[in-house]
Amino acid sequence: MLLNCDQPLPLLSHTDVPPRVKENFILTGYRFPNYSLSDCLLSAFRPTNETGNFWTHFLPVFIFLYYFVEVFGLEGAPHSDSPFFYPLWNYFIGVFCLLMASSMAHLLNSMSLVVREVCFFVDYGTISAYTVGSSLAYYYYIHPRAGIVKLAGQNASRMDLKDEPAGAPTSSYAIPDLSMFFETFYIPSACVVAIICVLSCCNTRQKWRQHRYIIRTFVFLLPFLVSSTPVFYRLLSSSPYDTTSSSFAASTATPTFFYRHCLWLLVSAVFNISKLPERLAPGRFDIWGHSHQWFHCCTFLSILDELFMIKAEVRAILLSSTLLLPPAALSRLPGPTIASTYGVMLLLQTTIVSIIMWFSWRASYIYGPQIEQLAKEQPKKHLKCH
Repeated sequence: MLLNCDQPLPLLSHTDVPPRVKENFILTGYRFPNYSLSDCLLSAFRPTNETGNFWTHFLPVFIFLYYFVEVFGLEGAPHSDSPFFYPLWNYFIGVFCLLMASSMAHLLNSMSLVVREVCFFVDYGTISAYTVGSSLAYYYYIHPRAGIVKLAGQNASRMDLKDEPAGAPTSSYAIPDLSMFFETFYIPSACVVAIICVLSCCNTRQKWRQHRYIIRTFVFLLPFLVSSTPVFYRLLSSSPYDTTSSSFAASTATPTFFYRHCLWLLVSAVFNISKLPERLAPGRFDIWGHSHQWFHCCTFLSILDELFMIKAEVRAILLSSTLLLPPAALSRLPGPTIASTYGVMLLLQTTIVSIIMWFSWRASYIYGPQIEQLAKEQPKKHLKCH
């Protein structure tokens, strides 16, 4: 057992840590893989190769919260606990859990090899939960119908009303065949894809390790494509708002925010796969400036632009005098309910936790016996007080 005598535990080079702990092109700054909880927490304030990884996702929690609460001050916004905001709160839960789980995974992963595995299993699980939280927000705020009744007679020149009875809500679908997907399969598809992603990413920690970064990057491309379907639809079809309305003006920012969201995701993927800049100068970016820190920064910027896009659509809904907030009896899509938002997330989280528990059990079976052996093989200098 290590005796730190109130002194910081020594940082090690890549030759002194187990292969499971090594990162490509990172040569120094490794924490000893038997830190106590207090040692891990204190390491957030000393330069290690995980310090930047922690802060680049911990500080964004507060930045995200600052911009998130602005939604409730929008003109015409109902109370924050209104069903209208259920999807938004689920989106917040997804983002908050993602940022906190990622920062804590990087901070606490030096407690043991098994804890390290569990930390990143949880990290992958929260990424998948975030994608479903985004899907719920897209479904209710950006979806062509968005669970909102479009009153007959509005924008009739752009809509086919021949099959609609008088006084019925008109359809804004430009591609009618997609209505079945949106109304029946969109959310279930997002959940299924999220579960597949958790299974795949967790498996890269026990198999396929040589190509793990490429696999993890492309595995999360699928949920992005599925969850973004309502946005793609909106970009390719006409706006549901009258072009002279303030709602239309508010929603015009959506394409810009979405394109920036995609750009930041693309840049983050490049950093994650290429391992730049440390690939060009191994050892020079061990503490600050290595690819994973840039990956964190870019993914947060993508989340921030996504939040701005959702806020723009929420504001457009609230400003519209021709739309009724859900739930509404005449709407093809029901408004958000506890079951359709929190219930979906709870079911998904329960499934993800089960997957994490399974892989964690396998990790303890694989790496548990190595912990005692690892402790015995450490140089004696780590047992001395300085």
